[in-house]
Amino acid sequence: MKEAVAGELAAAYHSSVVDHVRSAGFKHVAGRLTVHLAREFGFCYGVDRAVDYAYQARRRFPDRNVFLTGEIIHNPHVNDRLRDAGIRFLSDSSERRELLGPADVVILPAFGVTVTDMAQLSSQGCTLVDTTCGSVLNVWKNVVRYAQEGFTAVIHGKVKHEETRATASQALKYPRGRYLVLLDRGEAQMVCDYIRSGGDREAFLAQFGSAASPGFDPDRDLVRIGCANQTTMLMTESLEIGEMFRDAIRARYGEAALPGQFRSFDTICSATQERQDAVIALLDEERLDLMLVVGGYNSSNTCNLARICAAQVPTYHIADPDCMISGRELRHRPVGAPSTTAEVETITRDWLPAAGPVVIGLTAGASTPNNIVGDVIQRLAAFSA
Repeated sequence: MKEAVAGELAAAYHSSVVDHVRSAGFKHVAGRLTVHLAREFGFCYGVDRAVDYAYQARRRFPDRNVFLTGEIIHNPHVNDRLRDAGIRFLSDSSERRELLGPADVVILPAFGVTVTDMAQLSSQGCTLVDTTCGSVLNVWKNVVRYAQEGFTAVIHGKVKHEETRATASQALKYPRGRYLVLLDRGEAQMVCDYIRSGGDREAFLAQFGSAASPGFDPDRDLVRIGCANQTTMLMTESLEIGEMFRDAIRARYGEAALPGQFRSFDTICSATQERQDAVIALLDEERLDLMLVVGGYNSSNTCNLARICAAQVPTYHIADPDCMISGRELRHRPVGAPSTTAEVETITRDWLPAAGPVVIGLTAGASTPNNIVGDVIQRLAAFSA
């Protein structure tokens, strides 16, 4: 059905403005405004494929109920369009997953679903449309391998994120499988200190119990470690956490123990890395007055793009063009705030210089379609006229 939905997808998400900016060397000049667009931004292959499959599923099964287990990607604009197309979300309180059966079609999102959810939906006879990203599947393969070999999967990720929950569940496919989810370097350091020197087991479980596999025992389960990550995390942090665990195992057990007690595979998503590399290059090459990062507030990769930019230039993470209230007021998510809902929004006044030349950098998370990026550019031009 790919060709059948191509026109619908283009009408919904294409932007001639973005095409023009690309052809002009990723630079847009309008009066006093100059916009530099990162050379990698917006929809990645996995997201594009997931959205495409969702539209195909709706067209392929016109007379059947079509459901998504939850958001297909972390972009409210895209999810709202799917709702408008008649796709229902099992994450809504009004839906009852236990009532699904062979007549129902269920789309699995780009993040994937847990092993338990997959088994339940399969046992109920639902027709499944699996859009799980290939990069996520690659992480799963490594986590399963860890479980088979008796290694604990230490996952750099957000414990409540759909992808991380799905990844962690892969570790439980085998009796020796264990997992521990760590948010950042700070939490990694606490665990590495325990590996090096031991510690208070009960205090450890009080700190990490909700982020660990059932029955987790740090004295038993931190002896053999395999590192993995949520694919949308900050690449440099994931790599640093891996080295922290390598050093901790070496310090406790010696260099000779590393081959038998430590595993580390490159599970950084190439698209995530490309978008992070592109904003770093943009920040290095151009003198910017400010940076706009566009994407859902619960989009991990978008939040991490904003973190990179904020370290060098005033940065505003906006969900969509409507956040740009005027040249005087901007509604945005503070960089570093919890990635939950619009409740984290704040309003900044006088965010855009009122006179004189203004140079703005622009990028978008992997779940942001081109039409949103194009609308942001047009609104910037209107405010700077």
